[in-house]
Order: sequence, then structure tokens, then C-alpha cells
Amino acid sequence: MGDLEIANLTKRFSVDSETALVAVDDLSISIEDGEFLVLVGPSGCGKSTTLRCIAGLESATEGTILLDGTDITHQRSRNRDIAMVFQNYALYPHMSSRKNIGFGLKMGTDLSNDKINERIEQTAAMMGIEQLLEKKPGELSGGQQQRVALGRAIVRDPELFLMDEPLSNLDAKLRTQMRTELQNLQSDLDVTTIYVTHDQTEAMTMGDRIAVLNDGELQQVGTPLECYHLPANRFVAGFIGSPSMNFFDVTTDRDARMLVSDEFGYSLNAATMETIANGTEVLTLGIRPEDIRVAASDDENVLTVKVDVVEPLGDQSFVYFTVGGQTYTASIDGEEYIREGTEIDVVFPQNRIHLFDRQTGEAIKNREPPEAAQAEAAEFQGSSSFAVGQSTD
Repeated sequence: MGDLEIANLTKRFSVDSETALVAVDDLSISIEDGEFLVLVGPSGCGKSTTLRCIAGLESATEGTILLDGTDITHQRSRNRDIAMVFQNYALYPHMSSRKNIGFGLKMGTDLSNDKINERIEQTAAMMGIEQLLEKKPGELSGGQQQRVALGRAIVRDPELFLMDEPLSNLDAKLRTQMRTELQNLQSDLDVTTIYVTHDQTEAMTMGDRIAVLNDGELQQVGTPLECYHLPANRFVAGFIGSPSMNFFDVTTDRDARMLVSDEFGYSLNAATMETIANGTEVLTLGIRPEDIRVAASDDENVLTVKVDVVEPLGDQSFVYFTVGGQTYTASIDGEEYIREGTEIDVVFPQNRIHLFDRQTGEAIKNREPPEAAQAEAAEFQGSSSFAVGQSTD
């Protein structure tokens, strides 16, 4: 078993005698046995500190950490059945790969040398590095060093894997390859894994669920598609997705059944009006670039914009346009020819828009969830994001 329960975890660092920096603020997450959870957020959001508290490398200021029901909050790190892979791999430069992989077993167990070597050989075969066992880290490429570091964690057969941005030192092509290898490896081993990254692509492609942090606070926990299509607040909506969601400040005109900005008006249907009936009149309208489309002749809520820049990518083109002095992005089918400097009519389909409380940032209405997001979220019944913002036709 590898169930992990983090309850009200808080970590403060003393700046001086009167000031403390709150790195993790009242964090609570439950991770199921065999789950791959990704902690994602901007630099300084508290994700690595959370990982270090779980590993016992930092002491929690408040809260509890339970592994398989056992309180490990104040246990020494060597007594926790946890293996960690660091961003810089932390390999001993004077040791061979064989000795690096087996170091934890030699120092922390009473296994015989023959048994340790047997487990090293098995792990090396799993990682495809049998031919590298006698080489030292300085003789290895970045990808090979990363595999050795992973092997050192795997050989211990822990209850929990912790990975702190293990791919950040690799080039783009190798990162893509290693993402796939890590996913396959975690699936084969079926070990509970917590993976830290600031790269949203890694978060979206690797995790069973992702936990989005900002300024030490948990913003949302959900499946990747759930956080993408049904963000809990404006921060999650803006952080998850590339290019990021477009945001427009609007005010509700209930008499005219419209959202109004300085640059455009947006007519609302009955379902959307009902969704925002009891909410604030000061809102933010959000629309993802891929949900913006070139208007047809019979469309409503058409907005005429001037194209500033076009970035053709083959299957799609990123079209940058300006509204009210701000630059926004649309992702248009690559087969459509759009020239820079021209004007085009675009539309924001009402079943694809998001609405947020402009003061609190909380989601009031989310887009209609696609079938893929609903199916993915159904695997984790504890998720609550689907209560926010149902579809509007």
C-alpha cells in the first residue's frame, strides 16, 4: 500500500526574529495507492517544499503526513519508506553507476552483497542501463545520469516515489522521450508517485491528477482535463494551457442581458443569465485560444479585430490580435489563410466561455465539459470541479 494523506500542512521559514515566510499554507491532499499525482505551479509556489516535508528533509511547522495510516510527520527521513529523485540527480561522482544505485541498500539495509547486486542488475535491466553500471557519472550523458538516479530510487522498492523536476536538465527532445518512459515505468511498478514540475505540459501529460499551487496555497486538485476545461478560479485557468486563456474585464447589464466592456457587448442566453443571476456584476470573461473561431455569416456576438501577428505551425496557426490595447491569441485551423495587418471577424461561442468573479477570481461559469474530461474525472469521484459552471447552449 502507498496511500498518502497530507492534512493541513504548513511550513514557515523564519526571515528574522519577527518575520516568517509561509512557503506552504494549510495544504490538504489525499493520494491513492498507485496514483501519479503532479504538483504544478510557478516558481516559489511551495511545491518543492511540500515534497521535502513529505521526504523528511524539511520539518513541518503544522499539520500531519500519514503514509498507509502511519503518522510520519516527525519521523527521520531514513525511517520513511520513501525514495526521492532530485532535480540535479545527486549522484556521487567518485562512484560507479553500480555503487550509486546500490548505495541506499548498502547503507540502509542488512542485505548481503550478493542480494544487493542481484537487485541492482534487475533494476539496471529495467532501466536499460546494464552496460553503464561500471561507468562513473562524469562519463554519462544527462539522460543516462537521470536513469541511474531513477534506478537508485527504484532499487529500494519504496512505498512512495518523490520526484523533484527530474527532467528539467534535459534537452527538449529527450524530455519528451523520458516523459513517456517515466509514465510506463510508474505504470509497471504501480508505486504511488508525487511529481513536482513547473512545466504544465509535463503536468497535463503525466499525471493521473494534478494539484495546482500558488503562493503556498492549493488552488485545485483534479484530473488534467478537468483542471483545463473546468478551472476552479482565474489563476488555474491562466496557468494551465499554452497559449494561456484570454481574459476580458466585463460588467453585467441584466436589463439588456449582456456582458459589456469598453470595446464590445456580448449577448447572453437564458441559461447563462440564470448561472450569473445571483452573482456580482463585475466579471472576467475567459476564452481559450482554440475556442475562438472565425465568424460565420449568421453568428451572433461577432467581434471585428485587427490581426497583428500570425504564427503558422502547420496544423494550426496562432493569431495575435489587439482589443483595447491588450494582445490576445486565437488558435485557428492551419488551413485557413489569415494575413497580418488585415481585419477578421471572430466569435466566442457561448458554450465555450468561462466567467470569473473579478474580485475573488473564483469561477462562476465554466465551459461545457467535453466527454473526455467527464470520463477522465469519473475515475476520481472525489473531485468537485464539475459542480462549477455547467454548459450553456
